[in-house]
Amino acid sequence: MSKKILVTGGAGFIGSHLVDGLVKEGHEVRVLDNLDKQVHVSGKKPDFLNKKAEFVQGDVRNKENIAKALEGVEAVFHFASTVGVGQSMYEINYYVDTNNGGTANLMEWIVNKENEVKKIIVAASMSSYGEGLYKCEKCGLVEPEIRGTEQLNKKKWELLCKTCGSVLRPVPTPESKTQHCNSIYALTKKDQEEMVLMLGKAYGIPSVALRFFNVYGTRQQLSNPYTGVAAIFMSRIMNKQQPVVYEDGMQTRDFISVHDVVEANILALNSKKADYGAFNVGSGKAYSIKGVAETIAKAYGSNIKPKVLNTFRKGDVRHCYADTSKIRRALGFEPKVSLEQGMKELINWSRGVKAQDNFEKAKGELQKRGLI
Repeated sequence: MSKKILVTGGAGFIGSHLVDGLVKEGHEVRVLDNLDKQVHVSGKKPDFLNKKAEFVQGDVRNKENIAKALEGVEAVFHFASTVGVGQSMYEINYYVDTNNGGTANLMEWIVNKENEVKKIIVAASMSSYGEGLYKCEKCGLVEPEIRGTEQLNKKKWELLCKTCGSVLRPVPTPESKTQHCNSIYALTKKDQEEMVLMLGKAYGIPSVALRFFNVYGTRQQLSNPYTGVAAIFMSRIMNKQQPVVYEDGMQTRDFISVHDVVEANILALNSKKADYGAFNVGSGKAYSIKGVAETIAKAYGSNIKPKVLNTFRKGDVRHCYADTSKIRRALGFEPKVSLEQGMKELINWSRGVKAQDNFEKAKGELQKRGLI
């Protein structure tokens, strides 16, 4: 059944793909986006935004913008957010104001004003887990804290059991794992999730939090140095430089195609089984960072090898990948796009004129931050 749907942040990377998916499903879609220049270099509405969607330029922190955007809306996808772990640790007020304040503004309007909103889906993040779940062969499942500087200075990269000292083995991270935030960004994403779910339950508005793992795909903004490791690796390879990999390169993450993420969101919209729940949205596979760099280089037809630094960045987690059994059981979600297929699509897109132009605009910022 067709619905009138609002997507906040709907002109961005993931949001715009979701808009396409919702339009294809026959929904009437409205986009609210402030066209932040860190994401939208020109400050203009992107050409790829679906022409069948209504576009409202505005900010979730602005009450008048929220009121206009929510008129007649039956479901909300709340994707508006400032991203970037490192940046969040010094632009603290900006992240909290945008992510927490924007969500509070949206929810305050929904719970206090007459409206037709019957479902809210919020984009949450795997970053709120901190380290993933591990297993000690002697002591069982372990939820370790982030590694200390003393251990990392010795180049001992793997997590150790605090009880017996054994090396821990990473296992899939379920939704039940404690969220140990180690950045302001992660904390704001956790707050967004809890705010939406808590208020949804309190006011009887079905709400869903989808914890995205490392999403990649076309429309990622190469001019944004916080867009993700896949885009940063692409930027270096396009510049004929080695991708830079910290530690020994064997730290692992879960990478998922934006197309699979769109499918998960639409399944959550259409199923009551998702209501009031938090779900991992990942591939369920652990990919080494070094291996991802090699996959991207191969897809480019490049012989460039990643540069393994054997140094660390404070705050980095070692392993985290999704246990997808909950979303599979509840919604029947199964990722369909392999990493190799998805990276080929991303690279073919990056070779386009506009993507290359965006890369050229990004060079200065990326070089300043040591990313190329």
